[in-house]
Amino acid sequence: MAGSAEHDSGESSLIEHLVELRSRLMRALAGLGLALVALLPFANRLYGWFAQPLLDKLPQGAQLIAVEVASPFFAPLKLALFAAVLVTMPWLLYQAWAFVAPGLYRREKRLALPLLVSAVALFYAGCAFAFFVVLPSVFGFLTAITPDGVAMMTDINAYLNFVLVIFLAFGISFELPVALVILVLLGWVTPDQLREWRGYSIVGVFILAAVITPPDVVSQLMLAIPMCLLYEAGIIAARLLAPRREPGAADEA
Repeated sequence: MAGSAEHDSGESSLIEHLVELRSRLMRALAGLGLALVALLPFANRLYGWFAQPLLDKLPQGAQLIAVEVASPFFAPLKLALFAAVLVTMPWLLYQAWAFVAPGLYRREKRLALPLLVSAVALFYAGCAFAFFVVLPSVFGFLTAITPDGVAMMTDINAYLNFVLVIFLAFGISFELPVALVILVLLGWVTPDQLREWRGYSIVGVFILAAVITPPDVVSQLMLAIPMCLLYEAGIIAARLLAPRREPGAADEA
């Protein structure tokens, strides 16, 4: 009888969690849908602004082209969807947070919320850095080395895919301090170990930058240098947030 009651209680709890998950997913999708609907009328204008870093560097009279028949329709639509995800990211993450927060301890909540906010802010910072600093430099370099007699005519869909990859690469790379803090809080590494591994990390950062950026030295340096600085920032943040060890705890162990 008691076993049956426990089984019913567990099943009821599972159903409640599934209902809550469904509710959070619906709210997240509703917010994303509203943002997309609001951005769709401005999709072409948004794409024009998005293409400005390349258009500013092209020779006089040059422009983007559409190789595929449906590219003028799908490229702005894809960009509007990406912009909607960026705009609603705080709302989407809030829904995820609201679902998992009831199961966290007070200390976990106190640490998780600032990390979540920092992660969103750093992702936005990475995308902004890529758009306003990296892309103009990269396109200036590429147009400068274009051979004589070659017209640089980029397809609008290829340009969009290229820039979105750059956005994701820089946005995710800027999460490095948050990743280091999480590793320290989990007890997998210590701030002292991160400091000792600094040389290896710098080599790894430059290799990673060479892999995930276009094959030009400008974008590689503009990703590697900020990541090295963010690694140092991660060490400082991890040292501030690392759990304090009790005096004599190491001796007792």
